[in-house]
Amino acid sequence: MSFFKNNKSAMYKYQGLLIHESHDDEGIIEVIESKDGVRSLHFGSYSRQSSIRLSDPHLLELEYVKTMTAWMLFKQTLTDDVLIVGLGGGSITKHLLEHFPDCRLKAIEYRKSVVKVARSYFDLPLDPRLKIIIDDGGQYIRQRAETYPEHYSLLFIDAFDHEGLSPSIRNPAFFDACKALLKKDGILVVNLWGGTNNPEFQQVSQWIGDSFNWQTLFLPVQDRGNIIALAFNDYEPSLNLQDLKNYAVALKQQYQIDFPYFLKELKKHNSSTFKLVIKP
Repeated sequence: MSFFKNNKSAMYKYQGLLIHESHDDEGIIEVIESKDGVRSLHFGSYSRQSSIRLSDPHLLELEYVKTMTAWMLFKQTLTDDVLIVGLGGGSITKHLLEHFPDCRLKAIEYRKSVVKVARSYFDLPLDPRLKIIIDDGGQYIRQRAETYPEHYSLLFIDAFDHEGLSPSIRNPAFFDACKALLKKDGILVVNLWGGTNNPEFQQVSQWIGDSFNWQTLFLPVQDRGNIIALAFNDYEPSLNLQDLKNYAVALKQQYQIDFPYFLKELKKHNSSTFKLVIKP
């Protein structure tokens, strides 16, 4: 149900109606609803952390979240464990629950109040396949790298605070731990910010490349400052380029996401590493 009302008492921010505001030790949490029926999560700035279209809540609304689905080009099935660091409004989590009924998800979220908002305003379901843990994602991964080696098929990192990428994951040991947690055919998917000339992006991409022996791909988000990193753990390619093109078309038809564009951009921006994840 839309909360949008044209009345004098309503408060407007970020070109929309403020329908929820709360505070915790990390700062402000806001939920904004626009006139076109899109509800968004904000952490005290114009940047949207998560969005949902009320008329079609299962649709992935934000371009960077759609781009994070590019992993599907390289993994045709998903029947086991996935780890997500940074829940936000739960867009990635909901997409996996809906389309991959045999997977089991564990989401690490630092802010308990964010989980409450995701449940109340962004349709994050109560599902026996989903376990949410309130913890620091960087610490959680480093602590479990030795006790749960080769446990996850997919690992998503989407963890930003008001200043950028969360400090606990801005170090090389974190990405070494990510590699240790992934199965041999596992894929790490990271949302990065700032563009290729940004010093933080350059440093983090170097750490990811070093940890994963440069079996990595970087995919700029269309018309946005985000870049999605895909890192492959001892990955053995199963498709050649033509097969990948055909598969991308099939994925677009199934999910209404432009996978052929992702494939074209991956090839364009990763000339030296693209050949490491496709068959000759």
